[in-house]
Amino acid sequence: MDKTVIKQVLLDQKAEIGRIFNQPIIEREKLPDATRMLTQKMAKVITGIRRCGKSVLAHQMLKNCSYAYINFDDERLAAVHAEDLNDFLETAKEITPDFNHLLLDEIQNTSGWELFVNRLLRNDYNVIITGSNSHLLSKELATHLTGRHLSLELFPFSFREFLLQNGISAGEDDFFKTDKRAEFKMMLERYIQEGGFPEVQKMDLKENYLRELFDKIITKDIVMRYNIKYGRDLKEMALYLLSNFASRAAYHKIKNIFEVKSVHTIKNYFEFLEESYLLFGVNAFSFKLKEQIRKPKKIYAIDTGLINAIVPKISLNIGRLMENTVFLELKRRGMDVYYYTDGHCEVDFVIKDGLKIKKMIQVCYSIESLETKEREIKSLVKAQAKLECQGSTVITWDTEGDETVKNTKIQFIPLWKWLLCF
Repeated sequence: MDKTVIKQVLLDQKAEIGRIFNQPIIEREKLPDATRMLTQKMAKVITGIRRCGKSVLAHQMLKNCSYAYINFDDERLAAVHAEDLNDFLETAKEITPDFNHLLLDEIQNTSGWELFVNRLLRNDYNVIITGSNSHLLSKELATHLTGRHLSLELFPFSFREFLLQNGISAGEDDFFKTDKRAEFKMMLERYIQEGGFPEVQKMDLKENYLRELFDKIITKDIVMRYNIKYGRDLKEMALYLLSNFASRAAYHKIKNIFEVKSVHTIKNYFEFLEESYLLFGVNAFSFKLKEQIRKPKKIYAIDTGLINAIVPKISLNIGRLMENTVFLELKRRGMDVYYYTDGHCEVDFVIKDGLKIKKMIQVCYSIESLETKEREIKSLVKAQAKLECQGSTVITWDTEGDETVKNTKIQFIPLWKWLLCF
């Protein structure tokens, strides 16, 4: 690749850094963890869905460092090959001679990148990598950088980050103030409707932005990357799964719906959607691995705003949107999450800690109906006895308190408070 073009691109990208820091930036909850990683002499890898703020987080963690920046998600670098990467390094040194950290944004777009990074590490460069595909990064890192990298996953804004972006503080004292509690509930409605992608708040046509983002993820991060022949089938399957968020989905059922010949193809498509962070499949809990694999996965989306933008409104349900919101927060906190069913009752979330069950969580918009309340409690009590779990929580829209049923203590907590206290 022409080194003059490389220099022009890197100079343009360096100017982007100034523009990033010249606008208000929300400090992400992951920033302390990301900053601590800088002291380790290993590759630092930040993964997450496209547009969730990975690059900005990387710039934040490097703010007080001398660093060079190369963004490979640039149409001018579409033809970059492994043999060009050293020219990029030389050009970066010309532009920033004293840099001691190197930020490589979406480098997995370039074949052979992992060998280049390995060489950088051998030469004592402090390397930070971002990527929007968990599998491509993890596969190459496991093969070529075993034991020489640290990983961090980033999601769209949490509720607390969403509040900060809108200029709203959330201290513990605020939980007891009537006007603040009302404000939190009002903002939670917006958060569930709009989601947490950082740029959405700046957009007038929010749903258009999210639909375009969905199309780009399907096309660029999956169809083009994996050379998928039937891209339309993949997109329709993605829409089907996202329409059935917070519900169980079996591979064989999906195969029959889309008249695909092989279940193997459906599994591959599902894995591609997971690797791009567009959706997640949660296993049923069982002490037997075979049982976990046999039962259908429960589907959750990366963002409730994305759901609202692409799913027909008639399919939406506030209780399911709340459940998806709880799932995402559990994932942000690195929880090992399952659902539980024995054919008669179901618990939305079983949180596993090593070999023990740490907590069980049920999500329900309202428990004002005695029948609904008894159903949710019955499932928790039954599952808690079978799994020998000591903690159960029911997350609702507005109910708060504690109850003891058959020696089982159950906490009821509003979603806004759980999100801010968790």
